[in-house]
Amino acid sequence: MTDLEIAQAAKLEPISKIASLIGLSDDDIEPYGKYKAKINPIDFNEAIPASHKLVLVTSINPTPAGEGKSTVLVGLGDALTQLNHKTIIAMREPSMGPVMGMKGGATGGGYSQVVPMEDINLHFTGDMHALTSANNTLAALIDNYLLHDNQLDIDPRRIIWKRVLDINDRALRQIVTGMGGVSQGVVRQTGFEITAASELMAILCLATDLSDLKRRISNIVIGYNTDKQPVTVGQLHFEDAITILLKEALKPNLVQTLGHTPTIIHGGPFANIAHGCNSVLATKTALNLADYTVTEAGFGADLGAEKFLDIKRPILGKTPDTVVVVATVRALKYNGGQPLEQLENENLVALENGFANLQRHLDNMNRYQIPVVVSINHFTSDTKAELDLLKSYCERQGIEAVVTDSWANGGSGTIALAHQVVTATQQPNKFTPLYNSEESLTDKLTTIVTDVYGGSEVTLSKKAQRQLQQFADFGWQGLPVCIAKTQYSFSDDPHLLGAPTDFTIHIREFIPKIGAGFIVALAGNILTMPGLPKKPAALNMHIDADGKVTGLF
Repeated sequence: MTDLEIAQAAKLEPISKIASLIGLSDDDIEPYGKYKAKINPIDFNEAIPASHKLVLVTSINPTPAGEGKSTVLVGLGDALTQLNHKTIIAMREPSMGPVMGMKGGATGGGYSQVVPMEDINLHFTGDMHALTSANNTLAALIDNYLLHDNQLDIDPRRIIWKRVLDINDRALRQIVTGMGGVSQGVVRQTGFEITAASELMAILCLATDLSDLKRRISNIVIGYNTDKQPVTVGQLHFEDAITILLKEALKPNLVQTLGHTPTIIHGGPFANIAHGCNSVLATKTALNLADYTVTEAGFGADLGAEKFLDIKRPILGKTPDTVVVVATVRALKYNGGQPLEQLENENLVALENGFANLQRHLDNMNRYQIPVVVSINHFTSDTKAELDLLKSYCERQGIEAVVTDSWANGGSGTIALAHQVVTATQQPNKFTPLYNSEESLTDKLTTIVTDVYGGSEVTLSKKAQRQLQQFADFGWQGLPVCIAKTQYSFSDDPHLLGAPTDFTIHIREFIPKIGAGFIVALAGNILTMPGLPKKPAALNMHIDADGKVTGLF
């Protein structure tokens, strides 16, 4: 059976029953049909019980085919539930860009899925639409301000706020607006980003309450005036209107897994072009309600986990008690030099060559001094010799490695991992941040590149050099850095696999996201508006006269 067929055959519990499992009454939820609900987030100032544990699931560098990190995440949550631990899974919302493109959905797979799968992967409760509308309303207000008075003397050439769309659309990367005469607005060059890359997405995921959401929106820098000074949303007095459009989207969403584990899904920034973590409100709410919160960080640990620990953790106020690094035989063989189309063939040499990629991720997580467990996500093409070789390697590094069959067996196929995670969460946790906030942006950037990626240096374009000087003048040096780069490599070159060394990361531009509270560094050729592949997943989707959908994955 396909993922969709398994999800469609599932018997779901009413969302009120799922809410009751974590102590929520009917007054605490706003149902969106039978199986979805908005929930009132926890008071962010409420202390997290000391006994409650946070487990962060991340992975090695993925292959273009995807490696099932979300499947392990869901399987682990269901396994902890089966062991009678009060558990909540906290995940990001899928974007329709990957759903209609190449990667597919983000609700797990097989018998380790979050449901209703179709709803979550498509329109869900409308959060993505609200973010898209709010973002584009702000863009429209800015253009209207330019046309009618522009009392702040905003330079149309230096507006950095872009419109967004929740679908991959390369044709919109570079556009010109205001064509058609004076009444149509001010002519200027701009473009679109995907909604997952927008600053409003980051703000939604980092805001602690409605007042904080409004404050952060007010601090958004939309561009610069003719004196090259930053102009904010607050100076334009647009913050209330934009906050109103997001007040419902700020509430986390409650659904369930096939094993009926309560799951909070909220926010969906990509880790390769944004900070890659679900909302702090969702994670904090889960932490206060459950003994174990199992959450994720997008793509490999060099991206999502680093950003979770250096950007999200300071706001969340809770360090993960354990990090689970998901590895697969086929991803390691790919990083060890085996071609993508041959990954189902046994290749012990390529597998061993790929261990360097796993090792760097383990070293990086160990640098934060958090207990680490390896989950070997099992695929049917894995041979016993390959699995034994991988387990033996982890044992030699002093790391517990557990083979999981989350896709085929759900929570029961992840029980061994759950036992190991419970043990790991009891170990000492001496978290050490990667850098201090008072360091310069250049030093923070260099630390990430050299200590996490394994590179030798960072080079900046002339534009990036000018920006760093400006940012220092504006007082933005204390902000963390969010590097936007390819997920397929530690470097900014997607073809440089394994664990490369002595490479250079090239930063072409910085994007200040002052409302979100970090600076984005665009590395290499990374794009904030992806394109669809030659044969997008949309071609495989069908719907019959009764409304039954097939081909969604």
